[in-house]
This record gives sequence, structure tokens and C-alpha cells, in this order.
Amino acid sequence: MENENNSEYKKPINLVNVTYAQTGKSKSTNELGMREMQAKAFEARSAKYLLLKAPPASGKSRALMFIALDKLKNQGIKKVIVAVPERSIGNSFAPTELKKYGFFEDWNINPRYNLCTIGNEVSKVKSFKEFLKTDEKILICTHATLRFAFEGISPTDLNDCLVAIDEFHHVSADGANILGNVIRNIMEKSSAHLVAMTGSYFRGDSIPVLLPEDEAKFIKVTYNYYDQLNGYEYLKSLGIGYHFYRGRYYKFDEERGMSALEEILDENLKTIIHIPNVNSAESSKEKLEEVSHIMDCLGEFEYQDTETGVCFVKSKRSGKILKIADLVNDNPRDRDKIVAYLRGVKSPEDIDIIIALGMAKEGFDWPYCQHALTIGYRSSLTEIIQIIGRATRDSDNKKHAQFTNLIAQPDAVEDDVTIAVNNMLKAITASLLMEQVLAPNFKFKPMDDDDDLDSDEDGENTIKIRGFKKATSQRAKDIIESDLNDLKARILQDDTMIKAMPGNLEPEVINTVLIPKIIREVYPDLTDDEVEAVRQYVVVDSVIKNGEVEEHGSKKFIKMAGSFVNIDDINIDLIDTINPFQKAFEILSKNVTTTTLKSIQDAINITKIEMTEEEAIILWPKINDWVKSTGTKPNINSHEPKEQRLAQALLFLQEAKRKRDQNA
Repeated sequence: MENENNSEYKKPINLVNVTYAQTGKSKSTNELGMREMQAKAFEARSAKYLLLKAPPASGKSRALMFIALDKLKNQGIKKVIVAVPERSIGNSFAPTELKKYGFFEDWNINPRYNLCTIGNEVSKVKSFKEFLKTDEKILICTHATLRFAFEGISPTDLNDCLVAIDEFHHVSADGANILGNVIRNIMEKSSAHLVAMTGSYFRGDSIPVLLPEDEAKFIKVTYNYYDQLNGYEYLKSLGIGYHFYRGRYYKFDEERGMSALEEILDENLKTIIHIPNVNSAESSKEKLEEVSHIMDCLGEFEYQDTETGVCFVKSKRSGKILKIADLVNDNPRDRDKIVAYLRGVKSPEDIDIIIALGMAKEGFDWPYCQHALTIGYRSSLTEIIQIIGRATRDSDNKKHAQFTNLIAQPDAVEDDVTIAVNNMLKAITASLLMEQVLAPNFKFKPMDDDDDLDSDEDGENTIKIRGFKKATSQRAKDIIESDLNDLKARILQDDTMIKAMPGNLEPEVINTVLIPKIIREVYPDLTDDEVEAVRQYVVVDSVIKNGEVEEHGSKKFIKMAGSFVNIDDINIDLIDTINPFQKAFEILSKNVTTTTLKSIQDAINITKIEMTEEEAIILWPKINDWVKSTGTKPNINSHEPKEQRLAQALLFLQEAKRKRDQNA
């Protein structure tokens, strides 16, 4: 993050730094006016059930318009119903000119059937039912309106309709999820088509979005984050990092000479600030007061424009007037004023800072945003990715986009140190996932496999690995092709994995014991061969994306575990000895105090990781190596986590031997 104008601003600890090629490919359009992702989605337009997974700003709303209009004209669909999470997102589906760019029809909607307007749900549900009986073709509503309306109609009333669900990750396979039940009823009891759209398919919990048997009915179109950002025109780099605070984030800190918020918030960057969830430990529970505290940190409140709702604050640093939008205030009249103003923003000068709580995460378009500053840990990986997406729009006012998570610093003297440590570990986990999502994609094949290498693209992006197990079943191929990031999200959210990643388990144990165990839990229908094929792909993909590929002459080398390896010499056994997720902790350890690191380790040690026979067997050679090199057995009371783990494995094996001898 550039801080040329004021040296007092601190840079966050960036665990992820990605640089892009600025090819412009993802923004260019074809003869039908479709961008790259939209054209890819349009190819699957005949699917009855279509799941579109594409990042924020890739153009999912317009992709739906193309698909919906084709279904209305060519596929026998009579009506289109688009459901969005909240009213403000409905604007993404406003009337849009498409014909002048090459498409056969414009997207038009009767204002009467845009139900993302001010009004009570009773009248909106009435309008929804009325729409089904008219000749009108398109209706826009919220998820809530769809849920309420569905209670008063039969699923067959939606026959020959297209139902499109925006931000589909709001759906859950949990029986208590009403929207999920609506989707299942539509699929089971009507002839309706479905288009599901999301920028991040995985949820913050362990409950899947759809049951496996329902998900299998969807044709999936996936457009990855890397292709989107690499194809931009202006944005060159993205950083994901952390900054720590003690006490309250907005209160004066004597050591800093200012609050943590002032230290990290560069007023010269267009910034969205997300304050803590009111139910979190970081929240003061007084959300409106927190907004006032943030404005006090920035400077002196001058006035609030009565027409637009924009707050004007005179900066204490520069003296310039900052234009601030308060989206935390949920008074409908005030909220509608500022939302209307933000929709009309046409230049970077129109607004400087947006303060939000629940809004400005999904479907919110402020392309000039350079910095997404989130205060407090967010439990949902989906929420984090949506927030990051606010800053990753392409705009000529920025070359770099920054996501910063301002989180409480673990401190051994605090009572809630365990909570703080867990939050920090989970925040790092989100970074690790984003590092995987944002990296270029590779294909991996066995060393002796010459299939599918006819094109230059395949050859350039393919790495051959000795001992690599190629997926042969269609089920395993589909998981690798469409669900790899979703699976990584599940792996990284596993409690044992979170405790293991900082180096508390040997890499071989993480890669060959823990990861396949999680894969079996997520996909219980897989055979052992399928589990191993998926496991190898997950591990190899994670290690390669966490490494650095360099070319020297005609050869390529990849830096793994601190040393460079010739790509031609990579084998699966070598990769299995590398913890694919440890780099983030190494970066962190160089930037936080030893006291903080000890607090982290102590909190992890309180909740011991269970020893398994598989892990103990893997560690047996390492125990022998330890004894040979030190002359002593590993000490269970050692301060070094690895020595502790070896000692635990030795005790486990000794007890197992004692039991075997006793039984004999």
C-alpha cells in the first residue's frame, strides 16, 4: 500500500501479494457484447440447472441477462424471476441496453415488477403472485420475497419459469434453511429452470450449499479469480494482510501515539471500512457510536448533507474535507438517501470513505475502492472473499488493491487469549485460501503421461510429476475441475488442520493422513483410489501455488520449503514432505513479537491434537533420526512443538506395543 503522502501510516503485514499481467482479456467483449466470463456462461445456456461460480466484478448480472433472454426467445421459458439477497443489489438487474453491443434483445423490466423497492412484504408478495398471471416476462425481487411468495403458491405455478438466485451461497442444505427448501421444492416438483450465481460457493460453516444428489444435477461454469484479475487493464497487484490492535481499535494507544485505526487507515486511499459484527467480541455493541469514533479518528465532523446523506469531516492530518458514507445507520430514510447517492457515484472524488456493517459486501459496486479495511475476525470465508471483492474492481484510479484485517492481538495477560488466537489462526486460514484462489492454475500429470498436450496452453500450464496418480473416474475429475477451491476451504476450516498448520504436525502427516481423512468426510462416496487421486491433486496444487516458479535458461525451477527444485525432478514423495500452508506463519513470525508467538503456541497446546496410529508410524523414522542426532529420546516437556509431537508418537507406539505383547 502506497503511503507517499504521510509517513505515519503503517503498512499491513501482507501474507499474500499477487501481481497481474494486465492483459485486458477479461474486459474485452466479443461480437455479442459479452466479456470472457459471460461468453463462457452463455455456452451453457441450454442447461436446465446452471451453477455459475465467478468472482465479484466479472459480470455475472449481465451474464444472467444474456442467458435469460435466450431462454425466453429460444427455449420455451415464459417468465424470468431474479432473486437477490437485499434490495440494494436489485439495481444490478436494472434495464440494460444490449442490442447496440451486438445482442439480439435489450434487458427491459416493467418498474411495477421490480420489487427491490421500498414497501412492505405483503404488497410485494401480492405483486409476485399477480406477475405469474400476467404477460410480463421479468420480475426482480429479494430472497425474502421469493420465500414468502412461495408459501402461497404451488411449485407447479413456476412451470416454464426461469428462477435465478443471485449470491447463491445464502442457500444451505440445512433443513432449517428456508431458501434451500424452496430450491429443492422447485427442482423436485416443477419444470422450472434454475440459474444459481455466486462469487464464492463455499459457506462459512461445514454445511454444504446443496446436497450432493442435488448439486450433481447442475451444469457448472467456473471462472476463476486469477483469470479475472490477470485480464484487467489497470489493477496490477493485490495484497491481503493483517494489522493488530489492543483494547478498542479506535482508542488511543500510548505505544503507537494514536489508535490502531489511525495507524493503518490511509485517508488518501478510497476505503470501505467494515466495523465488527455486533455479536463479536471485537464489537463495542454500540454500532452507531463506533461510527462516531471512526469519524473522530479521522478528524472533525463538519456537517451532513440533508439531500444526499454524505458526511463531511475535516481531516486532522491534512486538513482536507473527507466525504464519508455511513451505511451502518439503518434508519430507512437515511439509508435510502446515501444508497441512492452511492449508486450515482461517477468519479473517485464523489466519496472518500464508506463505513459499513452488513451492507457493501455483496453486489455493491464502487470501482474506485482501493482498500477494504475489515475490523474484527470474520468467521465466513465467503464473507471475506465478498469483502475483498469490493476492492478488486478495475479502475483507472488504482494500480494496487489492498485488503487489511484489523484484528485483536493475542496477549498472554488477557483472559480471552484463546479466542484471540483462534480468531487470528482462522484469519490466516482465509489468507491461505485466497492465496490459492488468486494464483494461476496449473494442470498436473504423471511423468509418463503424454495425453492432452497438443495445445501450447496445455503444455505451458502443465507440470509432470513422478509418482503422481491421475484421476481416472469422472467423479474425481469433476471434483478437481470444479470443486478444488471449495474442498480446500473445507480442509482449511477443519479444527485439527488449523492447529496443525503452524508446524505442529509433520508435513507428511498433514498431507497423507489429515487431508485424505477430510476428503472422505466431504465425499463419503469416493473409492480409496479416488480419494488418493483427489488428495494428491489438492496437495500438489497447494504446494505449487505456495511456491515460486523461476526460469533459468531453458529450465524451470520451483522454490519449495526454502530450496529450488528442477521442475523435471519433482516427485510426489518430495511434495508430501512439504507443509503447503506454512509460509503464512513464517511471514507472520517475522512481524509479531515473540510474546505473541508464544501466546499462539500455548493456546494451541491447550487443545492437544489427537495422535493416530497412521501418524505415529509416519513419525517412527523421525524418532530414530532424533535419537541418532541428539543421543536422547524426544522430550514430552520440550518447548519445541515438533519434539513434543515426536515424544507423543513414541509413547503411543510404546503403549501399542505393550498392548500387543499383553494380548500375545
